[in-house]
Amino acid sequence: MKNKILCLSAALVLIMASCKEDKTSNDTVAQPETAQYKGTPMSDEFDAKIDSIVGQMTLEEKIGLLHGYSMFTNEGVERLGVPELHMADGPLGIREELQRMSWAKLGLDNDFATYYPAGAGLSATWSPELAHTFGRSIGEEARARGKDVLLAPAFNIIRTPLGGRTYEYMTEDPFLNKTLIVPYVVGVQENNVAACIKHYAANNQETNRGTVNVLMDERTLREIYLPAFHDAVVKANAYSVMGAYNKFRGDYLCENPYMLQDVLRDEWGFKGVVISDWDAVHTTKKALEAGTDLEMGTNAPSFDEFWFANPLIQAVKDGKVTEAEVDVHAKRILKLLFNVKAMGNTDSRAEGSLATEVHYKDAYNIAAESVVLLKNNESLLPLNTQEVKSIAVIGPNATAKHAQGGFGAGVKTKREVTPLEALKAKLPESVTINYAEGYKTLFKPKKEMKFGEVTQEAKETVTDVDPKMIAEAVEAAKKSDIAILFVGANRDYETEASDRIDLSLPFGQEKLITAVKAANPKTIVVFVAGAPYDINNVEKENSTIVWSWYNGSEGGNALADVLLGTVNPSGKLPWTMPKQLSDSPAHATNSFPGEDTVTYQEGILVGYRWFDTKNVEPLYPFGYGLSYSDFELANATANKKSYNEDETIAVTIDVKNTGNHDGKEVVQLYVSKAKSAVERAAKELKGFNKVLVKAGNSKKVTIKVPVKELAYYDKNSKGWVVEKGDYTFKLGNSSKNITQEVTVTIQ
Repeated sequence: MKNKILCLSAALVLIMASCKEDKTSNDTVAQPETAQYKGTPMSDEFDAKIDSIVGQMTLEEKIGLLHGYSMFTNEGVERLGVPELHMADGPLGIREELQRMSWAKLGLDNDFATYYPAGAGLSATWSPELAHTFGRSIGEEARARGKDVLLAPAFNIIRTPLGGRTYEYMTEDPFLNKTLIVPYVVGVQENNVAACIKHYAANNQETNRGTVNVLMDERTLREIYLPAFHDAVVKANAYSVMGAYNKFRGDYLCENPYMLQDVLRDEWGFKGVVISDWDAVHTTKKALEAGTDLEMGTNAPSFDEFWFANPLIQAVKDGKVTEAEVDVHAKRILKLLFNVKAMGNTDSRAEGSLATEVHYKDAYNIAAESVVLLKNNESLLPLNTQEVKSIAVIGPNATAKHAQGGFGAGVKTKREVTPLEALKAKLPESVTINYAEGYKTLFKPKKEMKFGEVTQEAKETVTDVDPKMIAEAVEAAKKSDIAILFVGANRDYETEASDRIDLSLPFGQEKLITAVKAANPKTIVVFVAGAPYDINNVEKENSTIVWSWYNGSEGGNALADVLLGTVNPSGKLPWTMPKQLSDSPAHATNSFPGEDTVTYQEGILVGYRWFDTKNVEPLYPFGYGLSYSDFELANATANKKSYNEDETIAVTIDVKNTGNHDGKEVVQLYVSKAKSAVERAAKELKGFNKVLVKAGNSKKVTIKVPVKELAYYDKNSKGWVVEKGDYTFKLGNSSKNITQEVTVTIQ
């Protein structure tokens, strides 16, 4: 009965949200602009107080602020009222409390948190509003746990589908990344918690991540890998940045003056704190003077032996580093503490809340809009529970929980609803569920993975399926009206610290999928995974395919509601699904993973830019996702024919729902420039709008594109250039499915 109540509650929240979004009926719907999500800049009002406090500190006290003094804090100065800076991992939710001096769990009973959808799931919503919800909600949990800094979000561009952190990073597109990251950061920091944006920058592989030297041209850096970081700093006013492990153009990123000083502080005006990734600092003087403020890590024999600890004290005493340089970094730490109200106005600091029903509903709403319908040729979905009397539920991802696992931070949560639990709660009692596990998912690396010593190793994994388990699954499928396979991967297989060796589906599951399909033609394949896989055979053999993610505490409920039709799927892929690995740009150019050095040979042609420009057909394109409704786009027009550099282009289009279900469509606007003076991708995403349209109705949608968004980076002038001439705006619902075009002129 309790499960039924929770299901009704989640459905009511969804209906209320839908009603709120649909309040404009058939009126024009403007694009959700990130301009409405403006972060609060770091205040300078405390500078005189900070100067006074630092002036009273000893050298040792100042330096104590600049390095780890426990696993996730620096050292405070109690006599001057300076608290420790408390940090927490949080890509999927606030990490449970650890012992101060080790990675061992503390074992508390009050640190259970909400498990939120991973970054790929959030990205698949294509919703800035839900990104803000995510940030606000997880920020409230960070405050409730007494944290000052949330070590999230992570949003490095997905350069290779093999990336171990693809499930956690956001998308392959810089525009989509920045449009989601700005509201996320704003939401976190509304709670007096600093977002720590990471990993700055060009941290696009786990293989040799601690040593690899990344090379790329300046235009590629500026157009692809930096836009989301720029907007997170300039528009969202992120208070902290995490320096990455890898090198960039010869210098480690935590001791890289070009990236930390020239770009981050001088160009972008960053006033916050640069925190190293754990054990990412390699020198004292160079790292400090380049711009790293706080060294964190665990590999040193003691916290006093960090590069920014006793070695820094000695460097000052030897005259190699000035005490004035130390003061600069100490003041930045205090500035952050004052701005998040850990010092100063502490009485007005947000209190936060933890693992509440409201937060679980936030997680549900994100998950519900992230599920991607890849194929529904025989209209098996949504399930017709009036006609179906029995369902075979097969596969380990029907019962698996993904809050923990892998090498990165997980979440200790009291609630993670699995798909099987959700289906049992939501299906009528007249429907029988026949469950079979199908295959085992156990595996281990070829050698022990060590933090910071990452290699791309094939896994010792279960590569075949137990015939007995296949037989059990086939029997369940045969005696059921419909079979649902819950397959894919898990967070041990997709993990920080290890890139995958290839795109193969693990655990021999293709044999199971084939066998079940043969036993019951009415088979629905549901993938739970964060990254692309080789599903060519699955796509050929099956009529109905759904893609879900590591989708949080309410992921099972959201997925079940999509299957049952309570929720009309509206998720869109945040990356391209290639037919084969060699089609992806980093692999087509043989520039992954590199050895000591990796050169990004594909340049600006990352993700769909490569596929569309080189006319390579993907299995599923970027931005792709079906609905239980059909949508038509028509009558695309721009508000003017020509514009100057300071204007904003407004493109309006009619979106008609020609189906029988109310549904949401993501209208995507891509820009093309013919006869350009520089190399350009065939098309680039420059706007989108996710809109709810009731069955049989139409809405006018307006997408605004500032002319300056059309600029390319000119390496000669070291600035952005808007090329004059004609631009074609291509509108559709994926990078490949373009149905409307508008041409404008930039004067």
